Amino acid sequence: MTGSALFKGRLGLAESRIPHRDRHGLLWLERGNLYVKEGSLHFLAAGSDQIAPGDYAIPYQTISFILMGPGTTVSHDVLRILARHGTLLAAIGEGGVKFYTAPPMGQGRSEVARTHAALWANKKRRIEIARRMYMYRFGEVSRHKDIEVLRGIEGARIKKMYEILARKYGVPWKGRRYNRASPEDTDLPNMAINHAATFVEAAADIAVAALGALPPLGFIHEGSSNAFTLDVADMWRTEITIPLAFSVARRVLDDLGLTLEREVRKEAAIWFRKHKLIPAMIDRIRDLLNERDHHSYS
Repeated sequence: MTGSALFKGRLGLAESRIPHRDRHGLLWLERGNLYVKEGSLHFLAAGSDQIAPGDYAIPYQTISFILMGPGTTVSHDVLRILARHGTLLAAIGEGGVKFYTAPPMGQGRSEVARTHAALWANKKRRIEIARRMYMYRFGEVSRHKDIEVLRGIEGARIKKMYEILARKYGVPWKGRRYNRASPEDTDLPNMAINHAATFVEAAADIAVAALGALPPLGFIHEGSSNAFTLDVADMWRTEITIPLAFSVARRVLDDLGLTLEREVRKEAAIWFRKHKLIPAMIDRIRDLLNERDHHSYS
């Protein structure tokens, strides 16, 4: 291909609306070389399902976050030019199932982080956000305002959801078992859930980083360096995590020659694109942290 083509419109995750004054969107690259030529950012693509082979010029001044998928290399000049313009760069797994690098926080602006911190520090607002998260998950506003009661209700509903989806996919189910010290020391359906949860959390990591929110400040989860990421991931537990896990568990039970982790990872990448998971997470976080949209739940 002669010359350089300009990326047209929005690619991959670029439909996410990032709250920047003078830039928008995310750009997802894979299988190619990101480099600088005559002061301009270029991507020499080897070709993939997402990007045709060719040498593309990238308008980095209008991009918030470049996500480098498998098979991507980057030059030192790229790091220099992106840092100068405040464009974030991270290495990710295919489909956003892994988040390997932590980009600089803030993107030159602090509104999201300050709003997040203020909501978290206010006990009344913190419980309102927690209740709102449960509303998204279960479709109704709980009358309870005690976080421990809400967690108990959540646990009972999730337990029922495991049973329903296990029956739907024909997966033998003896209950949720998870040993943090030895995650692999369990049955196949539980291992599938562990893998699926890890991949959904990676997608949430990307969404939280893209907005410059604060991972340690969770509204439901506490005491973890990525508590807010876990909060976000859990909002898709019944919609993505559990059905993804059981659907792949059924496939592996039917063909024991398959590798469970690999199959869950491949399927997760497909589901994330199909359901536009990361853009949906970004929009959900913006909604949760937008003070003008908050309502007091009675």
